[in-house]
Amino acid sequence: VQLQASGGGLVQAGGSLRLSCAASGSVPRYYAMGWYRQAPGKQRELVATIRIGASTVYADSVKGRFTIFRDNGKNTVALQMNSLKPEDTGVYYCNMIDTRSGYTSNYWGQGTLVTVSS
Repeated sequence: VQLQASGGGLVQAGGSLRLSCAASGSVPRYYAMGWYRQAPGKQRELVATIRIGASTVYADSVKGRFTIFRDNGKNTVALQMNSLKPEDTGVYYCNMIDTRSGYTSNYWGQGTLVTVSS
């Protein structure tokens, strides 16, 4: 199963964007789905994850501003981003996390670019 992110774009600081991610097939129940981002010159970091039971984890930097949604029937995950800041700029990727081992899938796709202007 591969995931592909979409929905990025250019937005002013304080604005909102909604990212979407679709899986090429059914996501097993023991996989969480997550959003990651990579800013220019920095390592990729976890933004948010959601398990099939809807429990969520957020990076401290996005708590209260971003919300992750998962549609198990459609095998999709979305990220609603509000009150965007220039430091949110980066390429956003979605991926799956095996909750039994903690490992992510090796397929990252091309991601979707989010640019927040000040």
